Amino acid sequence: MPKMSSEPAAPCKRTTLHGPTMGTRWSASMDAETIVDLKALRQDLAFAVQQVDTQMSPWKPDSDLVRLNRASVDTWVDLPFEMLEVLSCAMDVQRLSAGAFDPCVGALVDAWGFGAVRDAPDTEAIREARQAAARTTHGCLELDHPAGRARKRAPLQVDLCGIAKGYAVDRMAAVLHQHGVRHALAALDGELRAVGSQAGGAPWAVALECPEPGRRAVRGVLELDDLSVATSGDYRHYLDVGGARLAHTMDARRAAPVNNAVASVTVLARTAMHADAWATALLVAGPGEGLAMAQRMGLEALFLLRRPEGLVEMGLGRFDSSTMQQDAV
Repeated sequence: MPKMSSEPAAPCKRTTLHGPTMGTRWSASMDAETIVDLKALRQDLAFAVQQVDTQMSPWKPDSDLVRLNRASVDTWVDLPFEMLEVLSCAMDVQRLSAGAFDPCVGALVDAWGFGAVRDAPDTEAIREARQAAARTTHGCLELDHPAGRARKRAPLQVDLCGIAKGYAVDRMAAVLHQHGVRHALAALDGELRAVGSQAGGAPWAVALECPEPGRRAVRGVLELDDLSVATSGDYRHYLDVGGARLAHTMDARRAAPVNNAVASVTVLARTAMHADAWATALLVAGPGEGLAMAQRMGLEALFLLRRPEGLVEMGLGRFDSSTMQQDAV
């Protein structure tokens, strides 16, 4: 039998690259082979997340999203492939979640003081946004993938904040693959994606945050290997109005900020885009409808509910087993 031989693998070094984007920071921790050009990799990672921000930010007046929102009804708008991919996923999750996830809540977001227009709720703007939302249907946005364009079939304002960060993490993972990195953890805010495992074979350990406003504390640890995770909650971005705390996530069906017992929802999925969108959908749906929805879709999800006695968990998939190392509350 002939003697088998192979070139030894290049040694790996733990490296972390990071930078600012979307009002927060992106990061990529990796066990990268020493032959990887880290300078070029950092440039490509920064470009990937910046491209998503440039296309899909509601805060940038020249973004593709703002162009679409400003366009007249029934006017085709040329859009980049990446944005059409995100819009397509957003509309799929909207349909499958019966509107719990809705990419057409931009006017409501602005009216309630969470967008680029105002920093506090405006009664008249809320009334107008509610009237518009009542007229909006799932068929009000048409995508033409072959031609690279979209058009609105009714007046609406698209908002992709519940999915764009997850997509940006997926773009980071693609860049890491292109540079030959096989062991990495890409992160942007509460969205993360593991590219393989750590070089030694162990999964990547990710902290599950305790949903407490103004305080960062670890509640548990997740282990990721070629998997994504996203968390949506009511504790990070909110407004205090008349002693009440308004969460930034909109419930389009009520035309108001989400208001239920759910403090946070964490979802596992193959892509960070899907994990991000479904975490938002389940947060809006609430504990009863949301759990049934997650079961129907076969999602692995963890709900943290606010109860008089403290936080209560409801979990599906690995969240319903001992694979999550639970810290004391």
